[in-house]
Amino acid sequence: MEEDEVTIREQNFHSQVREYIICFLLFAVLYIVSYCIITRYKRKSDDHEDEDAVVNRISMYLCTFTLAVSGGAVLLLPFSIISNEILLSLPKNYYIQWLNGSLIHGLWNLVSLFSNLCLFVLMPFAYFFLESEGFAGSKKGIKARVLETFVMLFLLGLLILGIVWVASALIDNDAASMESLYDLWEFYLPYLYSCISLMGGLLLLMCTPVGLSRMFTVMGQLLVKPTILEDLDEQMYCIQLQEEALQHKLNGESVCCVTVRSIHPMVADAWNRKKKASAWEKNLLYPIVMLILLAGTAISVFLVALNILYLLVDETALPKGSADPDIGNASLSTFGVVQAVVEIILMIYLMVSSVVGFYSLRIFKGLTPRKDDTTMTTIIGCCVSILVLSSALPVMSRTLGITRFDLLGDFGRFNWLGNFYIVLSYNLLFAVVTTLCLVRKFTSAVREELLKALGEGHLTNAKHIFHVFNL
Repeated sequence: MEEDEVTIREQNFHSQVREYIICFLLFAVLYIVSYCIITRYKRKSDDHEDEDAVVNRISMYLCTFTLAVSGGAVLLLPFSIISNEILLSLPKNYYIQWLNGSLIHGLWNLVSLFSNLCLFVLMPFAYFFLESEGFAGSKKGIKARVLETFVMLFLLGLLILGIVWVASALIDNDAASMESLYDLWEFYLPYLYSCISLMGGLLLLMCTPVGLSRMFTVMGQLLVKPTILEDLDEQMYCIQLQEEALQHKLNGESVCCVTVRSIHPMVADAWNRKKKASAWEKNLLYPIVMLILLAGTAISVFLVALNILYLLVDETALPKGSADPDIGNASLSTFGVVQAVVEIILMIYLMVSSVVGFYSLRIFKGLTPRKDDTTMTTIIGCCVSILVLSSALPVMSRTLGITRFDLLGDFGRFNWLGNFYIVLSYNLLFAVVTTLCLVRKFTSAVREELLKALGEGHLTNAKHIFHVFNL
């Protein structure tokens, strides 16, 4: 009997060690990728090792950690969904025994813990540490800056706790809620993270529809358009440059400086890409990519509309959390692996679109990173924004009905997930705003041509009409 207990304890010990090693390896890969991304955009500094260089390096490591956690939050649902399908397909395979519900649940808990740590501790510390100079009258140095940073963090923590305490007391004034106001670990942090998640969901609701329509423009700039879709103004500009170069050549003048000075960088880049592009890239790649983007957007809106019907018919369609992950026992996708792959692609597509939409909004354009010329303060702002977006992605995907996979860990403990009216309003707003953004995107060319046709004399009245009808 004792030998059996020892064997069970040994198995549990080895299982936990194996899970820790797997989590460490996954996070190490994300950290390396995040480090490469940040160093690509971080402003290059001189090699002189001084106090500011040390502070910048510490802040960069903290930003790298935060970006790695953001990547983990994005991959949570895709990894869980594909793991469930693999365990269903190969239930007794020896080489995938490490892939189990305990590992999946542990990953969700770690991402939730690290998200709170980065959002409430590491990123505020990085910002205050970067801006600190030490208290007046104290000896300058790293220790003085660290002391000032911790004091600022303490004051910020008191401010946030006070705001949460007052808001909670105003919203829930019953006896049970009043007693829970003094519970820091079980009440404050989950409630605060629930509010941050709701804000992240609203930010996704604002950025994702804009990004879905903006993706067509971005891909149009990256790819070579077919001849029938080329911009006539750009073609005329290129012909004019060629004529100017030939004229200077006939006159015996140098054309290099004239051509380089007069060509717009974007036009020159598009011209060079067009010359180097192959035939299939010119004629097939652009239409295929546009069709894929259109299909992805249409499927997303269709799934949201279907989820709205489910919510109206059955209240059990509300997103919920699961304390005990049921991994490998039943498929949560009607069409099996195919639907699971489509759900994963849609979730990644929505995340990319939300980031594109975030940087497309005027209020956040100042945070747009530039290669080799982005300050650490801007990088901190970008990392915090991406962390908020990525942490809300699993919740948004489940709320919109993109997937039926239940939220695990603290992601399923958010209070607002059980509110029928909030969830229904979220779905309706996403479907309506996305549709309006797409309609506006694909009718913009028609509106421009109509404005040109009306002439300069009626331009003001036409703009007023289109503004009234919000076209």
